[in-house]
Amino acid sequence: MQDQKKGIKEGFLGQRLFVLPPEIHQTILLNPIINRFYLTAIGHYPRASQHEIERESGCDEYIFIYCTEGIGFVTLNETEYKIEPNTFFIIPRNIKHSYRSDLRSPWSIYWVHFTGEIADLIYKRFLFNDVPEVRAIPFEESRITQFEQIYSIIDSSYKEKELEIMNLNLLHFVTSVIYYKEANPSIYDTDPVSNSIRYMKANLHLQLDIEGLARQEKISVPHYCRIFKKKTGSSPINYFNYLKIQKSCQYLYFTDKSIKEICSELSIDDPFYFSRLFKKVIGMSPSQYKKLHKKNN
Repeated sequence: MQDQKKGIKEGFLGQRLFVLPPEIHQTILLNPIINRFYLTAIGHYPRASQHEIERESGCDEYIFIYCTEGIGFVTLNETEYKIEPNTFFIIPRNIKHSYRSDLRSPWSIYWVHFTGEIADLIYKRFLFNDVPEVRAIPFEESRITQFEQIYSIIDSSYKEKELEIMNLNLLHFVTSVIYYKEANPSIYDTDPVSNSIRYMKANLHLQLDIEGLARQEKISVPHYCRIFKKKTGSSPINYFNYLKIQKSCQYLYFTDKSIKEICSELSIDDPFYFSRLFKKVIGMSPSQYKKLHKKNN
């Protein structure tokens, strides 16, 4: 589908634009490593004043837009989405849409057209409750570096390995922003349960109780236990004990500490209780675990 030129489609100072030639497209389709997700066009438009595109019948590929400066707007059917710095959006394929740069504060965007067998699945991961939304992500210089690498490879070579690494990098680039929240839970998880879990992990050497954990989050014990169970499927103390057992596995694997020493490190008073708990969680005794892993190490 040809773009309808409403404003300026191309010609921005410093712009870069690459469209995959048809013969290279066919080469990619025959390559099982990359034919399930691949790039068809890529570009960077800095301060794209009067940039405005409308497609009545949509586009055959998904369009990924990442804004680093200025403001722009994307319209899908009758819904308008505001694109601001450090946000991204994916326009679905074969859907009527338009996008434009703000006249007073033109956007700077990195964009990619992508398609392939798993493109639909990747796009679904972008949706929130099956609806597209503008996603905010912190600026990271490494993201720009990765984009530059993708562009540099496709701009310089069509050899098989170069096409493979370029499209594999593209898949990582797109999914790294779609899954940014899941890959960086510490940035987003600021609820009481996440706070408690971070506190637990930092204080495995202590003995903690439910009252103290709930008090730290300034909520009642019943409410604290309820929301903790809902998020983790476990009670707070059972979860804390599970973390201690995880830590004890590291001690058994990487050190020569005795069971008594490990119990002391984790503030567990009763070695017999520790052994019973370890076997319940891991499925074998601490001594069996140590013997097994020392043997295979």
